[in-house]
Amino acid sequence: MSEVLVVGSLAYDSVRTPSGKADKSLGGSANYFSVAASLFAKVRVVGVVGEDYLDSDKKILLDRNVDLKGMQTVKGETFHWEGSYEKSLSDAITLKTELNVFAAFNPELPESYKDSRFVFLANIDPVLQLQVLSQAKEPLFVGMDTMNFWIDSKQKDLISVLKKVDIVFMNETEAKMLTQTRNPVTAVKRVAEMGPQYVVVKRGEYGSTLYSKTDGFFQVPALPIEDVIDPTGAGDSFAGGFFGLLASQCTARPTWIDLKRAVLAGTVLSSQTIQDFSLKALLRVDHINYENHLTQLKATISI
Repeated sequence: MSEVLVVGSLAYDSVRTPSGKADKSLGGSANYFSVAASLFAKVRVVGVVGEDYLDSDKKILLDRNVDLKGMQTVKGETFHWEGSYEKSLSDAITLKTELNVFAAFNPELPESYKDSRFVFLANIDPVLQLQVLSQAKEPLFVGMDTMNFWIDSKQKDLISVLKKVDIVFMNETEAKMLTQTRNPVTAVKRVAEMGPQYVVVKRGEYGSTLYSKTDGFFQVPALPIEDVIDPTGAGDSFAGGFFGLLASQCTARPTWIDLKRAVLAGTVLSSQTIQDFSLKALLRVDHINYENHLTQLKATISI
């Protein structure tokens, strides 16, 4: 089994949805990713938190065997995001972003992390993503996430990262924005032309699409969920399940079949995340629960 390195935000979120609200609850891309990936593999985290970050929140990751040598604790407050989901649970309205200690985040990989075989660059400044890649020693498989803010403000740096990764995760709107095209199929292909061999398009309640330059498209529906409480972190949980499964099963570069199976893992983990606020539902997932939902998902497709 290989280790997964994730670099991203460790945060507190305040979220309001039609189902209620949660104030300053555990969030951040690296937290969602780590909890999801740790179901399958050993995870190494690089991120920064403030003095207000609770020991009980660190314990959540430690109890799942997540390595926190790369978690920096510095003077100040932890990154805080506040948002709401109103008309659509597919789109978050950002009410407040307090970067706090995250504003000066300088990712430094501990020596023991530099040989990580699987590396995931969560949604952070592409300049920082490049900084992480410069420290990693010949990783087997590298993935990245991004968002419209970086596409708009740091596109040149973002494209530099795309040239160095194997797979990128984004939604349809971001793919169209980056490639300046209206057709989602054309957009995905043009993203791949920028560098990565594979592209995952996250489509919310409609599932996801995996694209390969050599193997084409593979589409997976979302698991039907009756009561969506909080969609925050679903994409990060998807990526965590995806990379965790790969790290648990691949000793060589992942094949097309490996990646298709990873999409199923990501689909199951993201479907669980959305059923409660923060990490609560994701933390309830065990191997039995996972296998039951995987069987349900497989019944709807063929791989």
